[in-house]
Amino acid sequence: MTPLQITLFGVLGLLGIGCYGLLITRNLIKVVIILQVLVKAVVLALVLAGQAGRQPGLGQSLAATVIVADTMVAVVGLALAVQIRRRFGTVDVSAISTLRG
Repeated sequence: MTPLQITLFGVLGLLGIGCYGLLITRNLIKVVIILQVLVKAVVLALVLAGQAGRQPGLGQSLAATVIVADTMVAVVGLALAVQIRRRFGTVDVSAISTLRG
C-alpha cells in the first residue's frame, strides 16, 4: 500500500467516525468536538489532494487556512454552548429544540 492510500483510508475513517458521532450524540459540546473531527478529515484530504496533484504547498496552505477558520468557528460554537447552558440549564439538543421564546 502506498502512503496516499493509507492517508485516504485515514480520511475515510475520520469521516465515518464523525458521521457516526453526529448521529448518536445530543450534547452541544460533543457536537462541536465531533465537528472538529470532521474538519480534521477535510484538512487531511486537502493535504492528500495537494500531494496527489504534485502541488503539496498548495494543499498545505489551504489546510492551514481551514485550520485557522475552523478554530474561530469552534470558539464561537463553544461560547454559544456555554451561554445556552447558563440560560436554559442544559446542553441537550432535544431539550433545547422544544423551547420557545
